[in-house]
Amino acid sequence: MFSSKTAARQELVAARQRSTVSSGPGLLAVAREQAEVVAARTIALYVSLGAEPQTGPLIDWLLASGREVLLPVLYADNDLGWGIAPGAADLVPGRLGLSEPPVDLGADAITAAELVICPALAVDRSGVRLGRGGGSYDRALARVSPSTPVWAVVHDSEIVDSLPADPHDQPVHAALTPTRLVRLSPDKMTG
Repeated sequence: MFSSKTAARQELVAARQRSTVSSGPGLLAVAREQAEVVAARTIALYVSLGAEPQTGPLIDWLLASGREVLLPVLYADNDLGWGIAPGAADLVPGRLGLSEPPVDLGADAITAAELVICPALAVDRSGVRLGRGGGSYDRALARVSPSTPVWAVVHDSEIVDSLPADPHDQPVHAALTPTRLVRLSPDKMTG
């Protein structure tokens, strides 16, 4: 489908910028019906930007229900540290226009997450996740236990049949969209 990761990113970013907000019940309505969300006490998530599916209501609900939410802190080398979400009003400006928690617990804090929900431009049915190209999430996901579910947040149209993959790419187990959760087959991921 795509000749390279660069070509895929260009096409997917352009399509996302042209699209309107996703219809459907939203990430919160879909996520709170999932067994993994119900069971998890600590969830790694992120604050969405621009045309990304909106994570704010999900973060607010998780915090209100007594869950611990870990949010990323972007380092100068593009690796990610993690901090506990204090609430949207208490986030601080981070690198590249991101909103971050005020206290960084370090890169290994993600290992405490019982569910990881990360951003993506697209995912394919074998669990390949295409990010923005900095490698931040591939490094962070490499620290997560293989038994921890990892979901990528995308719009429905961003679940595709195949994406280019490299050996360092970390698989995801599901795609969370504003309308549904799609289980993927990361055991079939090839590099």
